[in-house]
Amino acid sequence: MKYVLVTGGVVSGLGKGVTASSIGVLLKACGLRVTSIKIDPYLNTDAGTMSPFEHGEVFVLDDGGEVDLDLGNYERFLDTTLTRDNNITTGKIYQVVPHITDAIQEWIERVAMVAVDGKEGPADVCVIELGGTIGDIESMPFIEALGQFSYRVGPGNFCLIHVSLVPVLNVVGEQKTKPTQHSVRGLRGLGLTPNILACRSTKALDENVKAKLAQFCHVPAENIVTLHDVPNIWHIPLLLRDQKAHEAILKGLNLLGVAREPDLKEWTARTRICDKLHDLVRIAMVGKYTGLSDAYLSVLKALLHASVACRRKLIVDWVAAGDLEDATAKEAPDVHKAAWDLLKGADGVLVPGGFGDRGVQGKILAAKYARENKVPFLGICLGMQIAVIEFARSVLNLHDANSTEFDPDTKNPCVIFMPEGSKTHMGGTMRLGSRRTYFKVADCKSAKLYGNVSFVDERHRHRYEVNPDMVSQLENAGLSFVGRDETDRRMEIVELPTHPYFVGVQFHPEFKSRPGKPSATFLGLIAAACGSLATVIQSNGHVGKTHSNGISNGHLPAKIHQNGNVFKSSNGSNGSVNGVYSNGNGNGVHW
Repeated sequence: MKYVLVTGGVVSGLGKGVTASSIGVLLKACGLRVTSIKIDPYLNTDAGTMSPFEHGEVFVLDDGGEVDLDLGNYERFLDTTLTRDNNITTGKIYQVVPHITDAIQEWIERVAMVAVDGKEGPADVCVIELGGTIGDIESMPFIEALGQFSYRVGPGNFCLIHVSLVPVLNVVGEQKTKPTQHSVRGLRGLGLTPNILACRSTKALDENVKAKLAQFCHVPAENIVTLHDVPNIWHIPLLLRDQKAHEAILKGLNLLGVAREPDLKEWTARTRICDKLHDLVRIAMVGKYTGLSDAYLSVLKALLHASVACRRKLIVDWVAAGDLEDATAKEAPDVHKAAWDLLKGADGVLVPGGFGDRGVQGKILAAKYARENKVPFLGICLGMQIAVIEFARSVLNLHDANSTEFDPDTKNPCVIFMPEGSKTHMGGTMRLGSRRTYFKVADCKSAKLYGNVSFVDERHRHRYEVNPDMVSQLENAGLSFVGRDETDRRMEIVELPTHPYFVGVQFHPEFKSRPGKPSATFLGLIAAACGSLATVIQSNGHVGKTHSNGISNGHLPAKIHQNGNVFKSSNGSNGSVNGVYSNGNGNGVHW
């Protein structure tokens, strides 16, 4: 087994996760099998109870593991299926044995041997990302363990890539190397020597800057690559390839004679398509954590995958759910009006998952607006539940209809706690991980978007569900619960048949969306928002080259994510990417 370690220096948020994922893409394009591990030096055993404001979204795996969002990067980039063991935390290690450095090394070796690409036998290379920044006190046990590990496996089996910052001072316009020099000196003082420097900067490094870094950091100039700002992060594997980072890695791992030249034709084509998109599709994201996009990272990526497949440039308008409520109209009328203007100006509405009652009334108002005005709507998890509550209140005239999560004493509990966990314990007691949904109505939009399969496996993370005792009443009024679990008691997919696209799902389809294989429900939302849903449904969700109506019929086809029993979905491209999303003004954000 060969190991590539990615560390970070100077400041946090440099993009270690994207860099590690891109390195994996590049090595996979060279014909190698790649797995990945993320080390998070926090004391929690998992990310389940961590605040989205602090750490972004909680990414859920097939086995129910609640992990760091960077594992979502790995799965999307490499099109793999990871497990909870691919995320190492201090809390997990401390639960094992007191000999922490030995436990860390044993964990890495054990998990690295587990195949994640569906093939037999272990991968060729394991890409390890060490979270945090060199010098953080909480990282010290891991750094010591990795130093011992690099010595034990030997230089031909271990390659260290250090991601660092080369800032430009506006006053003089000079790229400053001193922060990276200090970071590398600290790294070497801890027993780790970088083989490659990946330098984050606003523009490509000048040659004299590379020479200076090589001299003072003891890294060959050809092993210093620039990861400068790009229109979208799909460019990063291409940046690495163009600077021959794969050759430096393969040379360090003694794999030059084994690997081929990287084949990134499809990746390059998809990146160029994304760069050239100009026809807009505007989606209103009505949520609770609108001030932190990372809290909805996988949702954003799933929207991007679907919009690129439909050849539309995605604009996400962030709408704080609470701003839509009557209380805000009284306290801050301008804020209230601005929120409603964004909602009414959108081509589609998405209400993502969440916990707690803050903003619930605003989400209900958003669902009502979309339902009554025939605006394409997708509700995920809590978003599905509030759509059901709104329907019960408005159509069935059950004005006190609610979830027992928000009102335990409601006389019309549309959403109830289902017995697969504990009300009193947070974390790993929810309905988590991959569960099967069976389509009960063949002639529905969701089934057609999934390719007319009879079932689909999607990932879950919730405690409350639609009350099965109220389903017949809701269906008699016009709602259709088209997808259910094997017991017929858990409602998984709801549709409003008389609406152009009004869909709610209890699961989280965003976690399995990939470029080239967008999630069926997200593809439906974007296609409906573009006025092209019928075309997509007729082609079982296959979209490709730009057509006059925004839907495609040419090369680079995108097959929807599906895993039912009609046929197996293809592997798509050689990997998956995180792309650009908009901040509301049409401008892409840097990675």
